[in-house]
Amino acid sequence: MRVAFVLGTTSGGTGRHVAMLARGLVRRGHRVLVVAPREVGEGFAFREAGARLAEVEVTDRPRPLADARAVLAAGRLTRGADVVHAHGLRAGALAGLGLTLAGLGRVPSRGRTRPRLVVTLHNALTAGGTVGLVYGVLERIVARLADRVLVVSPDLGERMWALGARDVRAAVVPAPVPRPAGRPAAEVRAELGAGERPVVLTIARLAQQKGLETLLDAAAGPWPGPEPLFAIAGEGPLRETLQRRIDRDGLPVVLLGNRDDVPDLLAAAAVAVWPSRWEGQPLSLSETLMAGRPVVATAVGGIPELVGDAGALVPYGDVPALRAAVQEVIADPEKAAGRAAAAARRGAELPDEDDAVRAVLDAYGSSTSSG
Repeated sequence: MRVAFVLGTTSGGTGRHVAMLARGLVRRGHRVLVVAPREVGEGFAFREAGARLAEVEVTDRPRPLADARAVLAAGRLTRGADVVHAHGLRAGALAGLGLTLAGLGRVPSRGRTRPRLVVTLHNALTAGGTVGLVYGVLERIVARLADRVLVVSPDLGERMWALGARDVRAAVVPAPVPRPAGRPAAEVRAELGAGERPVVLTIARLAQQKGLETLLDAAAGPWPGPEPLFAIAGEGPLRETLQRRIDRDGLPVVLLGNRDDVPDLLAAAAVAVWPSRWEGQPLSLSETLMAGRPVVATAVGGIPELVGDAGALVPYGDVPALRAAVQEVIADPEKAAGRAAAAARRGAELPDEDDAVRAVLDAYGSSTSSG
């Protein structure tokens, strides 16, 4: 089978997910083409995975001329594929439009129509205004043109069905098995300056979707016992804004930047927290469950399905509930041990890379081309 992946600008989970699928498909003898911006293609080593790479600039913001070029290029590059699998709403809309335009006036060879189009939606919109209007248009394009839509959370699926998508199912997005911690927890805690305080870890891009202002509100206390140290691993556009507030209010929060020692941080943490406005199936949360660490997270998007009963779920933006859930773990060693064991059990149940590759092959094989 000839599979063409289309994706836009990404530095995180989407790129890792596509790279994993590409490796799995190549190992099974399928031919894989990746259509992506140069920095994405190089950053996720698609050629090393055995895929061909075609560089097309699919930007993360609407740019009419660049988007028009991307539509034409995507249609030209993918018209010979059996399946075009786009990742993300913009990539899905551009790939669908490209296939539609490439097929105009073309007589199908050997009875074939255009390639089947599968789109995986990895994110939801958490902002309004002009961006929201554009997002709504792209949603409708994907719902109209995709043969199958794969979604990382039930709310995205409901949205696609409501917009008229013909076939919607859950995406399988596994995390790689995390490596064991390489350093003693005491050494990591000392590096963080935690002393005897419990460490509360958040792994997140410093962006609006992640709800980090709620985390800072919770960190401000009051705390009935020892004040925890909140450590945030990740980078993003809100770094300066967050740091200004941390400094102004004297909050017990440290911004760690991007880290390559997340297993070490998890082993040193009393609890890991996701205060997000919305999430699909965050790989960092899956890794935390597999590592057997207690979890507190907001009940949004795909988190409830991912966590099950293995962690404490709180409403988004509810600072007292978030603080209470964290306090419950750090104040009660028996409760913490129970939560850690539940997380490890849930982590062992999560799908792996073979499950994900089998799931997309099923999606490719049973999609129906619309011509």
